[in-house]
Amino acid sequence: MKRHLRVVLAAVFALSSPAAFAEKWVGTWGSSQYLAEGDNALPAEAQDITLRQIVRVSRGGERFKVRISNAFGTDALTIGAAHIAPGTPGSSRIDPASGTALTFSGRASVTIPAGASYESDPVDIALKPLSDMAISLYLPKVPARQTGHPGSRTTSYRVSGNQVAATDFTNPTPVDRWYHIAAIEVEAKKGAAIVAIGDSITDGRGSTTNGNDRWPDFLAKRLQADRKLKDLGVLNMGIGGNRILNDGSGPNAMARFERDVLSQAGVKYLIVLEGVNDLGTLTREASVSAEAHKAHVADLITAYQQMISRARSHGIKVYGATVMAYMGFDYYRPTALNEADRQALNAWIRTPGNFDGVIDFDAATRDPTDPSRLKPEYDMGDHIHPSPAGFKAMADAIDLSLFRK
Repeated sequence: MKRHLRVVLAAVFALSSPAAFAEKWVGTWGSSQYLAEGDNALPAEAQDITLRQIVRVSRGGERFKVRISNAFGTDALTIGAAHIAPGTPGSSRIDPASGTALTFSGRASVTIPAGASYESDPVDIALKPLSDMAISLYLPKVPARQTGHPGSRTTSYRVSGNQVAATDFTNPTPVDRWYHIAAIEVEAKKGAAIVAIGDSITDGRGSTTNGNDRWPDFLAKRLQADRKLKDLGVLNMGIGGNRILNDGSGPNAMARFERDVLSQAGVKYLIVLEGVNDLGTLTREASVSAEAHKAHVADLITAYQQMISRARSHGIKVYGATVMAYMGFDYYRPTALNEADRQALNAWIRTPGNFDGVIDFDAATRDPTDPSRLKPEYDMGDHIHPSPAGFKAMADAIDLSLFRK
């Protein structure tokens, strides 16, 4: 009898403990944050403004949080008001009755310190998978150094004053960039997130504005069509021009790994598609010795190993994507030595045991008559970036069984 009572009491205690009711959050959308500079920054005269930014979630749900970033700011960022509602690509119109205000610890306005990111309070809003969300931020004062993501391939809208809950904007200024929005998380009883870290090929150079036809978008569509995988979210952490070893557009992949991969909510899988910009920039200005080529490949492999080790220590499976063909790309003017470097890197990626699995984007997109080049129908025209058809071919080449492990 006493033993039975102890079992019952233990069960009651377990159910009443905070851990028993802990919320589980999974990333459903994200973008890699970096400093908005030059033409990518909001103009100096843009003060006292509302930004309405449209994003597409990968998996749906009924309760969400939004992460606002001031990671690259040197001054505090004040969010005077914020609002979230179902949205439509290519439009600033929302249905206010379907939306709700975003708050931070119950406050409608919040000031985010320089270098920091804040999460909103959870909001109850029903969104189907692959649907669009409009996030409206009122910025009383736009900081001189803005954090954002220039490669949005999605149109956002800017107007004067606080209009976060307005049904539509009158004569807004369109801008194909995102500012200060870093992630959206959904409350989920099950499921996980897939992070895709990469360069412009992942970011979507070659996709259509407001078309949501990057390869991670096509992957999200495939997952939603699979009953057993529809609880997986896809987070696109690509940056145009990004490199593994050195800063380019945004911080290098190793420097941003903690923020863009390890800190994402519910991440269980990582796809790494990086390296082509490292290979191309090696000889862009001048030729280098054979020894330098060999050392460069070795440095890239070491970086891959660092990513793999750090991800695995957090329980994340890491899938290596082969570097795609780029012969004929005028900016890098690749030679036979650059192609040999790519082949050496891909040989390491394909070697069993180095990654937890391989996604052979190279095999899926190369021209069978000249494997150093992209297949013409998958080439957007510059010989390095895929077209939407190429992005779909990439997503179709991913073995979905990788995400059942």
